[in-house]
Amino acid sequence: MHDEIRKLASEYGFTEDSGKLSIILYCAGDINLIISALGGEHSVDTLISILSLCSIPSAESVIQALVDHVLKPGGQFLFYEHVRHPREDIAWWQWFWTPVWKRAFDGCCLDRPTHLWIDAMPVWESKELDTQDEEPEEHLFPHRIGSG
Repeated sequence: MHDEIRKLASEYGFTEDSGKLSIILYCAGDINLIISALGGEHSVDTLISILSLCSIPSAESVIQALVDHVLKPGGQFLFYEHVRHPREDIAWWQWFWTPVWKRAFDGCCLDRPTHLWIDAMPVWESKELDTQDEEPEEHLFPHRIGSG
């Protein structure tokens, strides 16, 4: 996927050579390695997460650490994630299927309230959180798009 990310990003002027793009080859929880690779704390203008927070162990604390130690003050966190459904009846099915889903799809947890964790962080000057209009209400994999 890294080659595809590089290709798409370069179409918009974001390249590693220009210093506007960094693809870090560490797990999101390896905060100290990430900080070292970037040359110090608070060195990133924008963090982007796309369908990945569902499979990171201890995701809530990892998100907090990335925002606290990697993101520059006033920086931006953009995400597109599938999340725990707000309706309890559908959330129950997510909970039911998560053990099987997790084994089949590399640790992915269907029932994580990732968007709520991000929204609750007291560091955002402004926040936007949206759903995908074309998703049916009873979708087992509701997505949230947001920025902080």
